[in-house]
Amino acid sequence: MSTLDATRAELALIVLYLNKAEARDKICRAIQYGSKFLSNGQPGTAQNVDKSTSLARKVFRLFKFVNDLHGLISPVPRGTPLPLALLGKSKNALLSTFLFLDQIVWLGRTGIYKNKERTELIGRISLFCWMGSSICTTLVELGELRRLSKSMKKLEKNLKDSDKHKNDEYCAKLQKSNERTLALVKAGLDIVVAVGLLQLAPKKVTPRVTGALGFATSFISCYQVLDSMLLADKVVLCVAVASITTQVQGKLKWEACFAHQA
Repeated sequence: MSTLDATRAELALIVLYLNKAEARDKICRAIQYGSKFLSNGQPGTAQNVDKSTSLARKVFRLFKFVNDLHGLISPVPRGTPLPLALLGKSKNALLSTFLFLDQIVWLGRTGIYKNKERTELIGRISLFCWMGSSICTTLVELGELRRLSKSMKKLEKNLKDSDKHKNDEYCAKLQKSNERTLALVKAGLDIVVAVGLLQLAPKKVTPRVTGALGFATSFISCYQVLDSMLLADKVVLCVAVASITTQVQGKLKWEACFAHQA
C-alpha cells in the first residue's frame, strides 16, 4: 500500500469517526472539561468556552434518554446474577432520567423555559442521577470482572499443557476483562467529576480537579467509541468475507456438477 493510500484510509477512518454523534459529543466533552481545568472556575475566555460547550453538548443528547429506556425494558443476558441485573437496570433508569432532565435544563439555559430557579434545581437533580448511574456502573463492572476472573482461572486450569494466549476463548475473555477494567476506571472517575460539579466537596474537588478528571474520562470515552466502531467494522468484514466464500463455494460446486455431467 502506498503512502497516499494509507493516508486516504486514515482520513476515511477519521471521517467515519466524526460522523458518529457520540464521537462528536465526547470530543466536545473533552473541550468542555479541558476549558474547566484551564479556567479553574475563574471568569475569562476558558470559562466561557466551558459554558458554551456544555450548552452545545446538550443538543447532541436530545432524545438520547430513549437508548437507556430501551435498555431498561430489555431482558438481561441469561446467567446474570440477580444483584448485577438489578444494578444494571438501576443504572439504565438513572441515566435515562439524567438525560431526560438534561433536556429541561437545556430549555432553561436557552431561555425557552423561563423559571431559572427550577432549572437550577432540575440541573442538580439530573447530576445526582448521573452520579448514581456511575456508582451503579462501578458496582456492575466490579461484579462482572469478578465473574470473568473466575471463568478465566477455570479456563487456565483446562489449558495447562498449552499456550493460553493462543486460545481464542481465553483471548476473548482477556479482551473483555480489559474493556471492563477501563469502564470501571472511567465510572470511578466520573463519580468524582459529579461530586465536583455538584460542589459536594469544594475544598478537595476543585474546578481544576474536576476539569482534569473530566478530560481524562472524555479521552477514555473517545477511545471506547473508536474501539466499538473498529470492532463493528471487523464484524461486517467477517460477515462479508463469509458471504463471498459461501457464494464462491456454491459456484464451484455447480461448475463441478456440470463438468461431471458433461
